[in-house]
Amino acid sequence: MANPVTKGRVALPKTPKEGFELAAKIYAKHLADGAASELKNLVDVSWDATGPGLAAGLAHHTEAERLKGLMEAAYRLRDAAFAPVADLNRASAAYLKGKYAKNPKKLAEWGYTVDDSPRKPAVPKPAK
Repeated sequence: MANPVTKGRVALPKTPKEGFELAAKIYAKHLADGAASELKNLVDVSWDATGPGLAAGLAHHTEAERLKGLMEAAYRLRDAAFAPVADLNRASAAYLKGKYAKNPKKLAEWGYTVDDSPRKPAVPKPAK
């Protein structure tokens, strides 16, 4: 009985880091095979053109991840600093709106934007 041929599924990387790492392995094999590399038969893409840039691409990815971490840390610091500011903005607006209930436009003197146009009626949700 002959061995059945399976179609096999090739698992491709889902992240850029994994993609660069796989490409580096493929490129190393391509270089090792030299002129006999089967990948020289590719038509629209070239390992000879793209391969030398793999290390730089991975370095860019690593730097992007480092900067992403710094960005996330900066956002955490910003959010922590902004929380009391948001509370002050809200509390001050509530206080001033109560004090100037008959003339809420007065809040503009403190920099608030006061919209006194009538609200559109809410659209009822359709029954299921």
